[in-house]
Amino acid sequence: MFKGKTYLVLKRIMDLSIIFLSAPFWIPVLALVALAIKIDSPGAPVLFIQERTGKGGRRIKMYKFRTMVPNAEELKIKYADRNELQWPDFKITNDPRITRVGKFLRKTSLDETPQLFNIIKGEMSLVGPRPTSFSAKTYRLWQTERLDVTPGLTGLWQIFGRAAYEFDDRLRLDIAYIDRRSIWMDINILFETVWAVFSQRGAH
Repeated sequence: MFKGKTYLVLKRIMDLSIIFLSAPFWIPVLALVALAIKIDSPGAPVLFIQERTGKGGRRIKMYKFRTMVPNAEELKIKYADRNELQWPDFKITNDPRITRVGKFLRKTSLDETPQLFNIIKGEMSLVGPRPTSFSAKTYRLWQTERLDVTPGLTGLWQIFGRAAYEFDDRLRLDIAYIDRRSIWMDINILFETVWAVFSQRGAH
């Protein structure tokens, strides 16, 4: 079992190999999704770029396809009383801010595919704790362990419950991953993620 620096080098090689070998499949998908968003919301941006917390607490610009109305962040205040998770997490069932195309993108997780560019840049990995929108300053001491590793496109809580967990519960899964991570575990999580998406397990 590979550990330490060897594991990190192999993980990076695996990330880039998977992305570039699969490029003939996901590049046309990106183009079609971008076109669908433009048709559905003329004049609005295709991408939603949000600051997230990466390794070491460093803020990164994470890319997603826009699935909500352009002023969705401002509308959080309006719908704060309907938030189903503990703040600063935010989730509403049948969120009125989501667009028609956005509903499909979220259901299939296609809205996350632009993060492949974050991975190419080295800001993210295919597998790891999801980067939070809130800064490291809001973390309690025990929660900062998740900042010791590069954030990922998917992880343990995506395959077990996706957005259904509160932040502390997700943290415990993230820490369990960090303590046990290996190339074999990463491969298993990737396969389980594909299954979770196709079986529509959990909520976005």
